[in-house]
Amino acid sequence: MYTCVYGYTSFWNDCISAGLRGCILVELALRGRIQLEPPTLRRKSLLNRKVLFKSDAPTGDVLLDEALKHIKVTEPAETVQNWIELLTGETWNPLKLNYQIRNVRERLAKSLVEKGVLTTEKQNFLLFDMTTHPVTDGTLKQRLVKRLQDAFLGKWVREPQRMDTRLLALTLLAHSSDVLENAFVPLADDQYELATSRSRELLELNPDAESAKPNANEMVWAVMAAFTK
Repeated sequence: MYTCVYGYTSFWNDCISAGLRGCILVELALRGRIQLEPPTLRRKSLLNRKVLFKSDAPTGDVLLDEALKHIKVTEPAETVQNWIELLTGETWNPLKLNYQIRNVRERLAKSLVEKGVLTTEKQNFLLFDMTTHPVTDGTLKQRLVKRLQDAFLGKWVREPQRMDTRLLALTLLAHSSDVLENAFVPLADDQYELATSRSRELLELNPDAESAKPNANEMVWAVMAAFTK
């Protein structure tokens, strides 16, 4: 998602790895493959509720199907926060290191290269060369950036439940991956201030409270809660 939106992503941005695993969980939920367990008296908080398997129908995406396979066979079920750590490989449990989905950025980039969205280049960083994947056609990138900008300017809605679910997820996960501000940088100063102020207003909402509102997607807010705990 972020490679497509922003072209180059910093080699030093550690937030993106976890953010991409959050994307995987959200996408699986949007496609009806997983869900959060219903809230109970003991497990009301999003961070305490387990991720439940719903369907093993293939998604057509290798990364999604790989994560879904892990979720299906895992007993007892894990929370969203635990799944992000497991899929990223940031777990202290040596028995679950095999849950890590490896080389996610590289595999996503390869897929986008095959689709003609990105290309492959070698870029020199003083002592070594690094493979990078700049955007082939900036039209798609600009369209997505414009959509993000419009969400906080001309098409701003104060209630998140009125936002398109995928746009809301993109906003929350771009922030969690430390790349949301990139979409606002090209704006004029007054628009930049307005967009950042409104995005901050959205990002400071209580995920548990928002997830309980009509039309809210629990998984989107649960992933957000995991990153803002």
